[in-house]
Amino acid sequence: MTTLTAARILSARVLLRPAQDSDRNGIVEIMTDPEVRAHLGGPHPRDAVESFLDSAGVPAVTGPGAYVIADLATDRFLGTLTLDRRAPGRPGHLTEEGGELELSYVLRRTAWGAGLAFEAATAALRAAAGELPDQPVLVVTQTANERSMRLAALLGFRPAGTFEEFGAEQTLAVAALGAFG
Repeated sequence: MTTLTAARILSARVLLRPAQDSDRNGIVEIMTDPEVRAHLGGPHPRDAVESFLDSAGVPAVTGPGAYVIADLATDRFLGTLTLDRRAPGRPGHLTEEGGELELSYVLRRTAWGAGLAFEAATAALRAAAGELPDQPVLVVTQTANERSMRLAALLGFRPAGTFEEFGAEQTLAVAALGAFG
């Protein structure tokens, strides 16, 4: 088992679940919103996102460790979260082999500032700590993204280095998965 396999994860206010067709507009929104994408390489053109979803289908967020963050009460799309292996060919690793467990998340602007990313990340990391052996978990964020840097620190991730990717300095932060158990 290389990543989290739980199909659904509940917390007090959010549900992590597989993507479904009704999430399409939310996925398009987070991929095209200039503010949401400000520290993620910029917004994608709407027609390119729509075309990708037409060919790939929804869910575009798929596979073990890939979730939609939904409002627990309404099942409304709030964002996405993945807990998967960081590709060895990308920069930003603790070891030369790479492939470390990496947490990433993106929320629509209307979900910012309410602690929902913290809650979703904590729920996913707790589920993973109950399912996987203790190991390092990475968070990679653009150093200029102060909100994401604060969230990583609040979750217990500590900076381990910086590197250049997507034309900007990225911070690699690490925590022990066992700390979330």
